[in-house]
Amino acid sequence: MTEQVPFSMRNRNPDVLTCIANLSNDEVFTPPEFASQMLDLIEEAWAKDHDGANIWADSTLRYLDPFTKSGVFLREITTRLVKGLESEIPDLEKRVDHILAKQVFGIGITQLTSLIARRSLYCSKSANGKHSIASSFDTEDGNVWFESIEHTWVGGTEWVYSADAGGNQVKKFTNGKCKYCGASQKTLDRGEGLETHAYAFIHTDDINARVAGLFGDDMQFDVIIGNPPYQLDDGGFGTSAAPIYQKFVEKALDLDPRYVVMVTPSRWFAGGKGLDQYRERMLADRRMRKLVDYPKLYDGFPGVKIRGGISYFLWDRDHDGPCTIQTMWDGQPVGAPSARFLDAYDVLIRWNDAVSVLDKVTANKEPTLDSRVSSRKPFGLPTNFHGKASDVGLQDAVKLFGSQKVSWINRSEIPVNRNWVDDWKVLMTAVQGTSAAVETKFLSKPIIAGPGTACSETYLVAGRFDTEQEATRYATYLRSRFVRFLVSLRKQTQHATRDVYSFVPDLPLEEDWTDAKLYERYGLTKDEIAFIESQVAAHDDAVVDEAPSDDADE
Repeated sequence: MTEQVPFSMRNRNPDVLTCIANLSNDEVFTPPEFASQMLDLIEEAWAKDHDGANIWADSTLRYLDPFTKSGVFLREITTRLVKGLESEIPDLEKRVDHILAKQVFGIGITQLTSLIARRSLYCSKSANGKHSIASSFDTEDGNVWFESIEHTWVGGTEWVYSADAGGNQVKKFTNGKCKYCGASQKTLDRGEGLETHAYAFIHTDDINARVAGLFGDDMQFDVIIGNPPYQLDDGGFGTSAAPIYQKFVEKALDLDPRYVVMVTPSRWFAGGKGLDQYRERMLADRRMRKLVDYPKLYDGFPGVKIRGGISYFLWDRDHDGPCTIQTMWDGQPVGAPSARFLDAYDVLIRWNDAVSVLDKVTANKEPTLDSRVSSRKPFGLPTNFHGKASDVGLQDAVKLFGSQKVSWINRSEIPVNRNWVDDWKVLMTAVQGTSAAVETKFLSKPIIAGPGTACSETYLVAGRFDTEQEATRYATYLRSRFVRFLVSLRKQTQHATRDVYSFVPDLPLEEDWTDAKLYERYGLTKDEIAFIESQVAAHDDAVVDEAPSDDADE
């Protein structure tokens, strides 16, 4: 290594870190260009807070990626520090060694990713290897730590008899959950030699003690940055898998660094199981300084399907004020950034242009539709339940709207809410969405179900009425762009649960509600109307469905 050769850790074409496929549903690799954008956020904040100073010219700051996979963040930080510290440490080899030994640290999430990260950072799988660009390490790990640890299983009720190291019979529970991450024991208690996905950073009651044990008692990190695992790799699938990224964010905040910058799914803005407390904490935290949001599927991470999009944020320990939100679309900023407090509502309104609309709607303090819409499984019948093809032979036949077809059952087969059978009802599919990069409908077409009807879990009962006219007017209201726009503010995935209707006013049904009337009722401007109609497509006809159709996910 000489001064005559420009230093670069990404001088291959193509950059190998742009070519790595994701290993599993919890290991999403960050593209180098995206990591660079996140680092730019830190650079800009530091300069603004320190009279234009260059953060990369400070040799005392420490950086941690506590869930490193490809090592891209550590590599990009090192590249910037090498340039920034040139005047302070002119000798290139000494400069590189100082950065790698004193400033950049990582915690691998698996043995494989730790090896990838070391090669990215040290140009060698061993930090002390002969090809390593670091010279101070006497261990193979260097500052990228990884050891396989075990989950802490609790709550088991099933067991088998086994033997301990001394040959004594012991009872081993088999169906517990990990007390730290909630992983399934049946799936991840795999035995010696297999990856446990027990991440060191969150499997602890005392994160400060854990970090001190890994890197030293006097360790205090100035910047924590990364892309945490998104969900448990324990057999869950898609949106049914339990999120886990919030646990990493919370542990990072508990370390109280100067800055935390992380990219995660945006699902926490309004939904996601197990995310309610996390959402409350993040929305109320005045140290959230900037949030960059990618609502469009595949936009931030091409080829990676993350429903609801992704976003990254800058948390600043010394900030106390509103958070600046910037929306991105096709990789470019959309509109001007807006500084606002995140907890104006119980969910985060991701679109800046939507805030003024919602403020006007909620100013009337009207009741909302979430009190009218049923919970899931309104008649106690699962999605896979189907009755007979006809009502022949049934003593008290009820027409059942199920998954893509109508069947017939006896009223006595309905477990709950039998008194709803004879009402006029408006049904809405409980799942609405496609694999398209942009959702524009947000709700399926309503189904008007007359007396003598019920439905399986495929649908929610969106409303019950005494007359057909009321049901028809209500169905027309639900089809409006106005209603579906308000739904979109709370709907981050394909699930259209009762909660997504919580911003929609429950209006009287003495008249037909059209978009024009609704825009006038709430005093919306031309720009606000144009924004609504840019987000929500009209349904393709004016006829309200009277039977299940194949376009429920249109």
